[in-house]
Amino acid sequence: MYVAIEGVIGVGKTTLTHLLAERLGVQPLLEVVEENPFLPLFYQDPVRYAFKVQVFFLLSRYKQLLPLAQPELFSRGVVADYLFDKDAIFAAMNLSGDEWALYSDLYEHLSPRIPAPDLTIYLRAPLGVILERIRQRGRSFEAGMDPAYLERLGAAYEHHFTTYPHPLWVVEADQLDYANNPTDQDWVVSQVQQRLGLVAQPTGD
Repeated sequence: MYVAIEGVIGVGKTTLTHLLAERLGVQPLLEVVEENPFLPLFYQDPVRYAFKVQVFFLLSRYKQLLPLAQPELFSRGVVADYLFDKDAIFAAMNLSGDEWALYSDLYEHLSPRIPAPDLTIYLRAPLGVILERIRQRGRSFEAGMDPAYLERLGAAYEHHFTTYPHPLWVVEADQLDYANNPTDQDWVVSQVQQRLGLVAQPTGD
């Protein structure tokens, strides 16, 4: 079982990853974010550091996800707080010209080796909710994040998932409190179990 959770920065991916991993008895797989040495510099000077930050993320995500091609290494299953596709979504926004061409060549050689998730959960929420959640988690390098950048990122995610070819569940994250509300937690877990075929689907009359 391989579940991926995706959405705009601050939408609640890691919180849901920990919940599902614990309740489903599988391994959480968290992306490397703060370990990227170029990320704080990128937020200060995006044009100068975009290529470096994207290549770091591309390789780190590839190294993390490649073992999923060998299921025996993750016999209990995995819930990841990112989708490998996200790297190309961000890169398409941040790179251009020769840097985009070089990145695209790398991505096209690496991406076919990563297996598709059994279920992808796309979390979305209004911009105001996203900004407040970013503020609450208090990462210093995100403090001055441009709301317009987040709006463009949200539009890029929407475009990507309109043609996403694998099993997908779209969740309005602002309508649920799966961080604190046991009822919401139980509902989300049951929905995931049904979509993965771990429990019987409800039937009508």
